[in-house]
Amino acid sequence: MTSIVINIGNTNIRFGLFDDDNCDISWIMNTKPYRTSDELQMQFMMMYQTHKIEAEQIEKIIIGSVVPQLTHDVVRAIEKIHGKKPVIVDRTTPSDVQPKSKQMGTDIYANLVAAHYLYPGKKKIIFDFGTALTASCIDENGETIGVIIAPGIITSLNSLIHDTAQLPEIELVKPKSVLGLDTVSCMQSGMVYGFLGMVEGFVDRINDEVQDDCFVVATGGVSHVYKPLTDKIHVADRLHTLKGLYFLGKDL
Repeated sequence: MTSIVINIGNTNIRFGLFDDDNCDISWIMNTKPYRTSDELQMQFMMMYQTHKIEAEQIEKIIIGSVVPQLTHDVVRAIEKIHGKKPVIVDRTTPSDVQPKSKQMGTDIYANLVAAHYLYPGKKKIIFDFGTALTASCIDENGETIGVIIAPGIITSLNSLIHDTAQLPEIELVKPKSVLGLDTVSCMQSGMVYGFLGMVEGFVDRINDEVQDDCFVVATGGVSHVYKPLTDKIHVADRLHTLKGLYFLGKDL
């Protein structure tokens, strides 16, 4: 079965083209500024043409969203392109995972579902380096243990730049040393090693609390920056959330 999975986030909309359980192609659009369904339709069709995707060959469209005001317009755009209704998944969609909270976001639930299916038989922590930095923990039976929500890296960086007079925009990359002597490397060290310390601290504290050594997955836009810097992250997968949405919607 050929499916398109759409993850509507606060910063980006990520698309994935799935051939059965494999995601062959993925691309991202910026969520802001919000667009009309007609504008979204045009952009979606341009992306389809770029990736040589024929709309009539797509058998299912699965959508998960944490931006309710945008979901309706995306759904309308998809219906115009494909002539069929997409499957909408959220924390109420049945799975082998027990969310245990009526406030759980769709993205966090999808991360837990993907981890449960892809890495069975162990406790897992999933870090999502998105608009917020989230850490979600699930046990080997699919029961949610708990979640941490902290400010996201890019969110924090943008706030730092916006609220200071002399700090410039920077590229989020590993600096040559922890201690810098110019503004850019000093900021890079703070953002990279500061948040790395937070992530490693979360792993240690969660492991102590659950009395186990959890398998750690990282996903989200900047997860690739942090994975090479620590042995506490076992897998980095930018498509992890998309895979969770796919598992939630593929049999609906």
